[in-house]
Amino acid sequence: MSPPVERIASDDRLPAAADVVVIGAGIIGVCAAWHLARKGHAVALVEKGHVGAEQSSRNWGWCRQQRRARTEIPLARESLRLWESMQAESGTDVGFRRTGILFLTRDPAELAAWEKWITIAREQQVHSAILSPAEIAERLPANRDTWLGGLHTPSDGRAEPSLAAPAFAQAARRHGISIHQDCAARGLETAAGRVSAVITERGPIRTSAVLLAGGAWSSLFCRRHGIELPIGLVNATACRTTPAPEITPGALGGDTWCIRRRLDGGYTVALRGRGTVELTPDLFRYARAFWPTWRQTRKGLKLSLGRAFVDQLTRGAGWRLDQPSPFEAERVRDPAPDMTLVNTALASLVVSHPELQGIAIAEAWGGTIDSTPDTIPVISAVDALPGFFLATGFSGHGFGIGPAAGRLAADIVTGDSPLVDPANYGHARLIDGRPLEPVGML
Repeated sequence: MSPPVERIASDDRLPAAADVVVIGAGIIGVCAAWHLARKGHAVALVEKGHVGAEQSSRNWGWCRQQRRARTEIPLARESLRLWESMQAESGTDVGFRRTGILFLTRDPAELAAWEKWITIAREQQVHSAILSPAEIAERLPANRDTWLGGLHTPSDGRAEPSLAAPAFAQAARRHGISIHQDCAARGLETAAGRVSAVITERGPIRTSAVLLAGGAWSSLFCRRHGIELPIGLVNATACRTTPAPEITPGALGGDTWCIRRRLDGGYTVALRGRGTVELTPDLFRYARAFWPTWRQTRKGLKLSLGRAFVDQLTRGAGWRLDQPSPFEAERVRDPAPDMTLVNTALASLVVSHPELQGIAIAEAWGGTIDSTPDTIPVISAVDALPGFFLATGFSGHGFGIGPAAGRLAADIVTGDSPLVDPANYGHARLIDGRPLEPVGML
C-alpha cells in the first residue's frame, strides 16, 4: 500500500524547449527545479508517475544533521535553513518544525562513536549533546527501558513527506516551471557530443542541460546511454499509527524502533537499520563496489530474489526512444511492506513506552532506497556527456537534505558558486576505481 500523497495538476502542454529539464519529481528534483527557476531559468519538470509518489513520500520525515557522515553535514545544515524559508515561501505548512532528534543506545561502542561525532559536528557549527541516563529519564519520564546514553540535537527537525514535494512543486510553478506527470523521460538525444534533447513519451523537449533526479531508476536510465552509475536498491518499511499521547514532539530512536511525531497526532514508526536488498543483475554488476558496505550493514538486511531480477534481465537497457520504456511499465514503485518489521517495531515501542498501549497501525507501506556504495549521494556533472547532470543515490538521506541538495544541483547545472563544496559528491569517485570512504558517521 502506498502512503497518501497530495496530488497536484500537471501543465497541459509539453514545452518544445527548456533551459533545463529535470527528470524525476521527488523532493530532490522538485527542490532543484525551484532553485533553477529562481535563478531565472526556464525549467520543465518531468515525472513518469506523480510528484513525490515514491521514496519522497515514504520516508521517516526526519530532517537531521545528527549522525550524518562528515561530508554530508554541510548539506544537512544548509537544508534546515532552507526548510524554514521554503516552507514560508510556499505558503503551505509542510510540517517542518525544529523539534529536535534524540537517539538512545545501550551499546558502549555506539556511545563512544557518538562522542567522537559530536567533536566533528561542532567543527561544522552543529551542536549536539550526550545525555546521561538521568537526563534521558527526565526527558522521557514514562520510559521503561534502561539506556546507557543518548545523543540529542535540538536544532534538528521533522516534516511531512506526503506534503513537502507537492507543496514545493506548486510554489516552484509560481516561479515559472512547468510540471509534467505521467510523462516518462525515455532517454536523451545528443548533438556534437553533448545533450540536445530529452525524449519523453509525449514528445521531445529541446535543451542543453538535463538533471536526472530519478532515485531508484537513475542507474537504468544512465546505462541506456552507456554511463555507469553503481546504485543498489533496498526496500524499507514504515507505518503511521493512530493518534496517541505525545512522548516526543520530534523524532526519537531506540535500538530497534524509530518514531517521528506527525501533524495528525500519530507517529511514523520504523524498525531501525532493517531492509531488504533486491538481488538484481545490476547488484551483481557492481558487487565489488558494494562489498565493503554489505559487510558493514548486512546484520539488518535481508536478501530477496524476485520480480526485479527478472525485469532487469528481460528489459535490458537498449530500448528505442520511439517505443515505450521500462519507466512507463511501472509508473510508481510500490513494494509491499514487511509487516513483520512493522509489528516488531510497534510492539517494542509499546514495551518501552506503556503510555502508548492501545496504539494501532493505521497504514503501512514499503519504499525503495537508492543507495551508493559509500552511501553518499551523487550531485555532479557527468564528465562523459556534457550537459548531463545527476542528483541521485541519496541512500535513505534525501528527504532531510533535499532542499540544499536541490540548491547545490542547481548551482552545478548553472555554473554558479556552489552552496557547499561539491567535491565529495562527484560521479567520478564511483567509477574511477579510487578507494571509497567507509560507511558511517566519521
